Amino acid sequence: MTGFTTDQLGWAPWLTPLTEPELTDAHREALVDAARAASPYFRLLARDPEVLHARTKTDNDIFYNAKGGLPRPERELAATATSRRNGCVFCASVHARFAAHYSKRPDDVRRLLDEGVAAPQDGRWRAIIDASVALAATPVEFGAEHIDALRAAGLDDLAISDTIHAAAFFNWANRLMLSLGEPTSDRKADQ
Repeated sequence: MTGFTTDQLGWAPWLTPLTEPELTDAHREALVDAARAASPYFRLLARDPEVLHARTKTDNDIFYNAKGGLPRPERELAATATSRRNGCVFCASVHARFAAHYSKRPDDVRRLLDEGVAAPQDGRWRAIIDASVALAATPVEFGAEHIDALRAAGLDDLAISDTIHAAAFFNWANRLMLSLGEPTSDRKADQ
């Protein structure tokens, strides 16, 4: 398998996902986005449509809700840092692409992927990365000092909440994805 990258990767499940023809209306509704039916990951999660629906609505609210709070590039940064720390190559590739695109800072994102979560970053990104990584640690290392650093970097309560939600969601999502399959360098494996 490839290392950390911004390339599009495939994902191969270790369990048998539903096939697209097996998806019922309830499964398709749970996917929320019809395009997700092409992904073996989402077809595998569709075996429990109620949980998938709740998971997807939560994911969408964390990353696409533009009603204040943390800007999208930094939500993606939190997911990238968490995924990098957890070793989830697939999730890191997806969210690194978004973070680089929306922030217009591909060199900083590349440094995070290549050198790891301790790589040099500016103050605001450093605070977001450090808070995200502390939330991903087991046991959790997140504390008041992370809140203080986020505040000092200019984040208000809603932005801090968004940082925590993005990191916490991907801490869970990484562990789920890593326990159900593995990334592949062949994107066709994810079709």
